[in-house]
Amino acid sequence: MNYRGKTWKYGDNIDTDKIIPARYLNTSDPAELAKHCLEDEDVTFAGKVGAGDILVAGENFGSGSSREHAPIAIKECGVSVVIAKSFARIFFRNAINIALPVIEDAEIVNDVQTGDEIEIDFDRGNAKNITKGKEYKIHPLPDMMKKIMEKGGLMEYAKDFIKL
Repeated sequence: MNYRGKTWKYGDNIDTDKIIPARYLNTSDPAELAKHCLEDEDVTFAGKVGAGDILVAGENFGSGSSREHAPIAIKECGVSVVIAKSFARIFFRNAINIALPVIEDAEIVNDVQTGDEIEIDFDRGNAKNITKGKEYKIHPLPDMMKKIMEKGGLMEYAKDFIKL
């Protein structure tokens, strides 16, 4: 699994209500959710982010409610990977369940600025800030999580084990 994209950097404590405000939870349509992604943190984000871009944030990303709408909105915006110093556990798991790769790495977060181009190679366990020419060692995802990601999410992964 390899990814390359431009970064969008935000601070600490970006909770699920900032990722997708509760006033938009009357829909589960991913395209509609994406239009409002990070609206209460950066009203211009959904209009600027491009396919393959990488979201970078500080501590406690995705805290708050357990709504799956948050990682769905991020993924549907075109974000290919989220890198944060730390994630709320339920957000982390919800992201994996919908095949949105997540990385906990404080060094990358500290070094990256909005607009830097990052390349991530999950198979080799490294990342590179192409803009700054700096490389990082990242923790690879456990095998089961990689399989879920490769299948496109938990539901697709589970279909291999369920005979209907």
